[in-house]
Amino acid sequence: MIAEADGTAAAADASDPDVDLVAAPGDLERALSDRQALIQLCLYALDRARSSGVVERLEHGLAAIGVTALRAEGERFDPARHEAGGAVPTDDPELEGVVAETEVVGFADQDRLLRAPIVTVYAKRAQ
Repeated sequence: MIAEADGTAAAADASDPDVDLVAAPGDLERALSDRQALIQLCLYALDRARSSGVVERLEHGLAAIGVTALRAEGERFDPARHEAGGAVPTDDPELEGVVAETEVVGFADQDRLLRAPIVTVYAKRAQ
């Protein structure tokens, strides 16, 4: 065991009945603030990741805490949930207004939209 004189005393065991499990005022707010900061840092890293393995690992880790990636291919375009980044012409009236491709993945934390996906939408071909 490392001595306390080093400033690195062993942490108390949570199963010890003398351990106070009640959080101090402000601890919850600080934890939630730290969580948001870490989520934003992960999104920043995702935007810059070159490795599909790194992207997959970051997305998996975020999903484990309730932050889901939003890919909108095949969904009807909704300006409240998607950001239009471009259009692809189509002659098929069934495809008009449908998301053709997700250019930038969006993210949601539970039901709260963190970042809307930027999408390419099928649009009626000009005659």
